[in-house]
Amino acid sequence: MNTPLGLATGRQADGAPVLTVTGEIDMSNADEFRTAIADAAVDGHRLTVDLTGVEYLDSAALAALFAHVDGLSVVANPLLASVLTISGLSRLTTVTILD
Repeated sequence: MNTPLGLATGRQADGAPVLTVTGEIDMSNADEFRTAIADAAVDGHRLTVDLTGVEYLDSAALAALFAHVDGLSVVANPLLASVLTISGLSRLTTVTILD
């Protein structure tokens, strides 16, 4: 059974938006994820997508990130490090892996 997708928006101290994601992102909820990215990416600030609470993501989730790669940075857990690197995302935007 999939872990439900959780999406929460917030702001950093400087006003930059943060989208915090939990659970699993796959083709069943990738459109919701893509919409959340688009909705959170406002005010001319770079969006931080916090994936530290994500247990799994598939190619549909990667496609959502690539669609907005110019305006975001990613924070992720070590579990996602290889897929974010192999996909090439880490060459196009800042990807920070937290322990």
